Amino acid sequence: MTRKQKRLTLIGSALGVLALAVGVILFALRDNVVFFYGPGELAEKHVGPGTRLRIGGLVKTGTLVHLEGKSVKFEVTDGKGDVSVTYTGLLPDLFKEGQGVVAEGALDTAGVFKADSILAKHDERYMPREVADALKKQGVWQEGGPAAPVATPAAATTAAGASK
Repeated sequence: MTRKQKRLTLIGSALGVLALAVGVILFALRDNVVFFYGPGELAEKHVGPGTRLRIGGLVKTGTLVHLEGKSVKFEVTDGKGDVSVTYTGLLPDLFKEGQGVVAEGALDTAGVFKADSILAKHDERYMPREVADALKKQGVWQEGGPAAPVATPAAATTAAGASK
């Protein structure tokens, strides 16, 4: 075998091992990849039941219902669509109607999102940029949060003086 053939064999073997390693890594991660959708995108994509994903948006006002035990039912909206969500467990302290939320779980056959993890978001800095931008375009989200009045330094001083 000539030097050139040895070198080509070595390079080919290295590329084969590298391709095999990448394949094994991708195969191992396939169950851990979770896609993120807004409720409007979820309706457009026609995601099948049982697919693990995350949805994000605002908890729709007037939809939060406490069921038996630690179960709750509510709707998540991004202005383009709504998704019904059920969750059993302790809710984060910041969770309330009109606030941002990210839920991780899967759709059932009836189209209800069964969440197994809920993350409450208090403003758009912690919400995925796509969701915050979509909510801002529709006028649902403002810089201080959903439809929240913006406090000015003068108003804060007046409020502090009134409380004394």
